[in-house]
Amino acid sequence: MAIAAIIRLVNLSHPKGKIFDEVYYAVDAHHLLLHGVEWDDKTNTGSFVVHPPLGKWLIGAGEAVFGYNDFGWRISAAIAGTIAVLIVIRLARRLFRSTVLGCAAGLLMALDGLEFVLSRVALLDIFLLMFVLAAFACLVMDREHHRRRWLRALERGMDPTSPNRDGRPPFAMPWWRLAAGVMTGCAMAVKWSALWYIIVFVVLIYLWEVGTRKSAGVRRPWRDAFLDEIGWVAVFGLVIIGVYLASWTGWFASSQGWDRHWLASQGHRELPIIGSLVNLWHYHREALHFHDTLTTPHPYQSWPWQWLLLGRPVAFSYNSSGTCGAATCSSEVLLLGTPVLWWSFIPALFGLAWFGISRRDWRALAIGLGVMASILPWFPYEADDRTMFYFYVAPAEPFLILAVVYVLGALIRSPARNVATTHSPGGIELLEPADRRLMGTVFAGAYMVAVAVIFAYFYPIYVGKVITYAQWLARMWLGNRWI
Repeated sequence: MAIAAIIRLVNLSHPKGKIFDEVYYAVDAHHLLLHGVEWDDKTNTGSFVVHPPLGKWLIGAGEAVFGYNDFGWRISAAIAGTIAVLIVIRLARRLFRSTVLGCAAGLLMALDGLEFVLSRVALLDIFLLMFVLAAFACLVMDREHHRRRWLRALERGMDPTSPNRDGRPPFAMPWWRLAAGVMTGCAMAVKWSALWYIIVFVVLIYLWEVGTRKSAGVRRPWRDAFLDEIGWVAVFGLVIIGVYLASWTGWFASSQGWDRHWLASQGHRELPIIGSLVNLWHYHREALHFHDTLTTPHPYQSWPWQWLLLGRPVAFSYNSSGTCGAATCSSEVLLLGTPVLWWSFIPALFGLAWFGISRRDWRALAIGLGVMASILPWFPYEADDRTMFYFYVAPAEPFLILAVVYVLGALIRSPARNVATTHSPGGIELLEPADRRLMGTVFAGAYMVAVAVIFAYFYPIYVGKVITYAQWLARMWLGNRWI
C-alpha cells in the first residue's frame, strides 16, 4: 500500500490542466460544490449529465480541501486507488490464507498501468472499482460470519434437521451484508454499470448460504436458504436503493437541477416526495436513452473482446513540446494495463476454471463471476455499435488479479503434501511435491519481477514524462493499435 501511495502521489499535478474527461468531471465536481448540482455556465441553469453524482462529489472533496487545481481534482482518485490496493491485499490474504499471496495481489494491483493511471486522473472509474471491490470483500466477511454462527450453534448442540427455529442459529444482525449493500449502493451512485454486480452479489449470497447449510447437514438447504435469506436480501436491496437516492441529495435539495420540476413543467401536480421521485425517474430515462444511443465514433473506442488483449488503450493526453535532448520529443499519458500482467489474465482465467472445477472451489466461482460481471454485459452493445472504452473493464481488474494469484497459489502448493513421489497414471515418475513447490515459487517470483520491470519500462507514458520520440515509439508494441 505504501508503494502504491508513493508512486500515485509523486508529481500528481503533472500534466498540467484538465486531460481527457477531466474537462467534464473536474468541472462538474466544482459546480457541485458551488450549486449542489451540475451546472451549465452558458445558460446559468442546471446541466444534464448522464452519470450519478457520487464520484463527482468525491472529486469535489479533493477540490474543497486542496483547491480547484490539478492536485485538488486528482487527489481523491489517488486515495481511492491506494485504498483499493489495501482492500485487495486483505481480501486475497483472507481468501487464500497466505500473507505472501495477499501481498502478491497488492503488488500486482499497485504496479498495473490501468489502475495506476486511473488513480492519477479525475475520472469516475477508479471509484467504481474501489466500491465494487469493497462490496465483494464485505460479502466474503459476511460468508465467514455466517459460517461461524452455524458452527458455534452446532457445537452447542443445535439440530440442523429441525424444521423450526430450533434448527437455526440465534438471530444476529448481518452487519457485513449491510455494509456490502452500502458499498454496492455507492458503486451504483458512481456508475450504473455496477448493476451487474448487484445480480452477481445476490447469486453469491444464496450460493454461499446453501453451501453453509449443506455443510451443517440441513435437509433442504436450497429451500431453507431461500426462505431464511429472502428477507435479508430484500434489506440488502433496500440499502442499495437508499444509498443511491442519498447520493442525489444535492439535486433533491435544489430547485435548479436539470428537470428538477419536470412534472410542473408539463402542467402536472407535484406531490411531496413522490413528485420528486417521478422527476428523478424522468431524468434517469433520459440518461438511459443517451447511453443506449451513444454511437458517436471515437478514435480510442474499443470492443469488449479487445480489453484483455490491450487492443485499444486510451490516450489521455499527448504533446510533442518540452526538452528531451532530441529533435522530436513526446509526452503522453496512456491508459494501458501493464502488458505482461494483462496478457497473463487469459491463461489465468483458464487456470481458474480448471482448478476451480477440479477442486469444486467456491473461491474460483466467486472470482470468475466478478470478472464476467464487468465484461460480458457489454458484448450485446457491440452489435449496436455503442461507443465503449477500455476503462469500462476497470471493476473487473481486482478479480482478474485474484485469478492470477489463485493460479500462482495452486502452482506453488502441491496437493500431495504427504506423498514422497508423484506418479502419472502410466507410472512415469513426476516431480516430488517439494520440487513442484520450488519450481512454482521460482515461476511466481520471476513473474512478479517481470511485471515490476515492465511497469517501470512503461512508467514514462503512464505519467506524461517527456522522452524522445524514438523512446516513445519503442513502447508502442502493437503499433497503430496503441497510437
